[in-house]
Amino acid sequence: MYPVTARFLAAIVEDHVPVTEVTLFRADGVVEALDHIGGSVSVDRGSAARRTCSVTVADIGLIPRNPTDKLSIYGAQLRLTRGVDYGNGERELVPLGVFRIDEVGGDVDEGPVTIAGKSLECIVADDKFTAPYKASGTAVGAVTALIQRSLPDAAVLSTATDAAIGPTTFDIEGDPWAAVTELAAAIGAEVYCNADGVFTIAELPDLLAVDPVWTIAAGDGGAYVSANRGMSADKVYNGVLARGENTESNVAPVSALVVDTLTGSPTLWGGPFGKRPMFYSSSTLITSGACTAAATLKLRAGIAPNASADISSLPNPALEPGDVIRVVYPDGTKELHQVQSFSVPIDVGGSFTIQTISAKEGA
Repeated sequence: MYPVTARFLAAIVEDHVPVTEVTLFRADGVVEALDHIGGSVSVDRGSAARRTCSVTVADIGLIPRNPTDKLSIYGAQLRLTRGVDYGNGERELVPLGVFRIDEVGGDVDEGPVTIAGKSLECIVADDKFTAPYKASGTAVGAVTALIQRSLPDAAVLSTATDAAIGPTTFDIEGDPWAAVTELAAAIGAEVYCNADGVFTIAELPDLLAVDPVWTIAAGDGGAYVSANRGMSADKVYNGVLARGENTESNVAPVSALVVDTLTGSPTLWGGPFGKRPMFYSSSTLITSGACTAAATLKLRAGIAPNASADISSLPNPALEPGDVIRVVYPDGTKELHQVQSFSVPIDVGGSFTIQTISAKEGA
């Protein structure tokens, strides 16, 4: 979760004045505040561009008619924030993302105007390889080089343990963001652009190994509104065999099988759920340790969807995908959930539903 004060978390579950800001970074270098009447930011761990935005403005004069207009789709960006106005001149704002403007349109007579954008992963993805591209060295170094190939000034933060990778050549027309994802998987990590616009290389938090960042509780003073709960075996697997073979470096094939061995786990390898492996291979994997790291990350994702929920609550703009939250239902039942996706309104009202990818009863 984005760092916020205890005062902020207390305020969002009480009557408060929400405040939102939209800042326009024009292609000509001018920065200005943009008046808006609504919109939302969608955040989804499963999407290549983790964040997307839709901003509604009333001014029909902002509909672009030529490439030099300030809401141009040729390089303009938005920065969105939402927070709390404490009513005494103090405010606490949380960033919701930095977005490339991809589309602007609306009724030219009456409006409103809608602006759509994607977070900065899309810039890397769109910069397709026009010549074979060779990645080598370490995973973090190779990921950083690929991102800064498209965005030379991009900040890249890694909390993952780095390791050497096998030299890998990506073909002409290839998607550089897919290459970034593959390189990060070699060290059991994922890559995304966070709410501050910083590219982040990190492991997915382990549901059972970290403390919940927020509690959604029913009753007075709680953020809980409603919930839908379900379970599905679709796309659930309890073992991953990761393999690597790199002819460019003349390294012998390596592999590692990682399975769910947690006592009491409903997806225990060889238990009532059986054995349901999935397979992953990449030339970046040149050691059994790298295979183990990649398989461990994919196994976390594989066993997670066995329980899912849609939790409706009061909006918390500080949440991040992968965060572990605790839900306390009206009957007192407690569960741990891991956040998969949500949408934050940037108007005063608006609903807030969190889709989770896993849950543990009795937490």
